[in-house]
Amino acid sequence: MASSDPTSGLRAGLRGLTTRGRSFLAAGVTAVICAYVLDQDALLRVGVLLAALPLVAAMVVANTRYRVASGRRLSPRRAVAGQEARVHLRVDNVSRVPTGLLLLEDKVPYVLGPRPRFVLDRVEPRGHREVSYRVRSDLRGRYPLGPLQLRLSDPFGMCEVNRSFSASDVLTVVPQVQALPYVRLSGEWVGQGESRSRTLALAGDDDVILREYRPGDDLRRVHWKSTARYGELMVRREEQPQRARATVLLDTREIGHRGTGPASSFEWAVSCAASVAVHLLERGYQTQLLTDTGQWVPGPGTGGNSGADASGLILDALAVADLSDGGGLSRAEEPLRAGGEGLLVAVLGELDEAQTARLARLRSRTGGAIAFLIDTGTWAGLRMLAPDTGGDEFRARVRQLRAAGWTVLPVGSGDSVPDLWRAADGAKTTSPYREEAGA
Repeated sequence: MASSDPTSGLRAGLRGLTTRGRSFLAAGVTAVICAYVLDQDALLRVGVLLAALPLVAAMVVANTRYRVASGRRLSPRRAVAGQEARVHLRVDNVSRVPTGLLLLEDKVPYVLGPRPRFVLDRVEPRGHREVSYRVRSDLRGRYPLGPLQLRLSDPFGMCEVNRSFSASDVLTVVPQVQALPYVRLSGEWVGQGESRSRTLALAGDDDVILREYRPGDDLRRVHWKSTARYGELMVRREEQPQRARATVLLDTREIGHRGTGPASSFEWAVSCAASVAVHLLERGYQTQLLTDTGQWVPGPGTGGNSGADASGLILDALAVADLSDGGGLSRAEEPLRAGGEGLLVAVLGELDEAQTARLARLRSRTGGAIAFLIDTGTWAGLRMLAPDTGGDEFRARVRQLRAAGWTVLPVGSGDSVPDLWRAADGAKTTSPYREEAGA
């Protein structure tokens, strides 16, 4: 915490002189000059005392040999937008001498609130102090916390020297996730006994997975066709259980959304995608996230990810999702075609006729398809001024997707994701907007 060179320590201390310390030093120098001019010994002694006090304080503070360690803990590390998180700081005095007055300041982005500051009077040898503060953000994202700055000060407030730790942390603020009701999705069936619901969009791993023959293997499991191909005995592994698969497609095109900030249609879409993805993971679907840019976040079972890991990865990706400059959804079509059959849930912004036609053709490659189709005009405030503006075109998009077999949920500003999701199994809704759209 201190330099071994007294000269460099003094220079660092002089740079840390406070307004009070600089005033004392200036007053002392002035008094010394006046005493020399006026030949006043008493004034000289006063001037020397005034000038020496901040110099001594600077030397003592700059060469203070405290050995202090710090730690930071976030609770939780992944916070939801609009909810508070608590940051716990711990300072340990690992030296054999007590510390003096310590001022702590943690670097925090302005969106999380003001910078927290704490004053620690004295920390005994081998002792520690713990403090905490709260942060909150209505905007999702990844926010750096730290490094922690330690400010050393003398008892008279003449000098302050800053020391900075190197460690920092990241707080991830994820979009709001709303609990969705259980509904029977398109193509879903219930197995025997206590088995969970599954969909006809089952796309498990290959039924036949081979390996080399090992002594003791049942000869009835020999796969003769592969044995002839490879020239050595190959046996079947046990068949892999099928798992329901789902893909959540998020439309991030800037031209497809309206509004700004937390009240924009894009933020609604991000929260909707997060809610649907988490809900499907909880129901046992092998859920992956896909955006119009081709960004892909794998589901559980890929790379050893568990359901909780997949949920965290998807929420982390959505925390930093941003509007793209793309004009269409073509970059997302290839992963959808390669992914095989499965449930597709798309959260879509404004579409033109060509984009709607391409999505309609994708329906044949999925076991079930649900579209949250956002009428962006309601976010732009146009509906109140001209209710029919763009209404016919939007309803045409809804009819076109429904004709292709999509379950289309028209979305207006202020609609609730759980209410819309409940409508996925044909339940009636009470939104006057959806009635107008023909839902």
